[in-house]
Amino acid sequence: MSINYKNISLINDILKSYVSARLMIVTKNRSEKDINELINQGFKLFGENKVQEAQLKYQSINSFEKCELHLIGPLQSNKVKNAMKIFDVIQSIDRFSLVDEIAKQSKKLNSIKTKKFFIQVNIGDEDQKSGVHKKDLQDLYNYSLSKNLIIEGLMCIPPNIVNPSDYFKEMVKLRDNINRNLKLSMGMSNDYEIALKFQSDIIRVGSLIFE
Repeated sequence: MSINYKNISLINDILKSYVSARLMIVTKNRSEKDINELINQGFKLFGENKVQEAQLKYQSINSFEKCELHLIGPLQSNKVKNAMKIFDVIQSIDRFSLVDEIAKQSKKLNSIKTKKFFIQVNIGDEDQKSGVHKKDLQDLYNYSLSKNLIIEGLMCIPPNIVNPSDYFKEMVKLRDNINRNLKLSMGMSNDYEIALKFQSDIIRVGSLIFE
């Protein structure tokens, strides 16, 4: 697979209409060569789904210190220690026990890279997907703050339907009820244009870029 710069250019042209929105390039299953090429082209915001894969790839990446790396996949409690050493942001906070483990490791570790977090919302109430249920979001947000976590925003993966507008609209409402200053991480290769219309601050695109 090669990098589709034509699609990247198209996405960036669309982003010009949304001043605060950023493109995250999802590098799941992509090689160090591809990532280095993108860095050399000036891209800095990347997302990975798995802690171990990110460790193996990014620690050998040139200019890794110039990148902003986000974990966008589920995080097991036993992987928190390693995750906090390599990711700048963890977008998959979804349960109270995970908050406890992050708080615990924050006190124990001498060197921590992770400084900010997003809460993942199970916006479609799907059993097969990670994320806190909507009814528990406020409590998880408050609990995270009580443990001194810096919550930067909310993230979601809506059901795979033709038009996810209602789910993005609901995310905006949930955000506004909690804290209007929170960012929204919404939209992937198949629905990022819709997400942008609903105030998404970060779109997470992978398959459109690597074809």
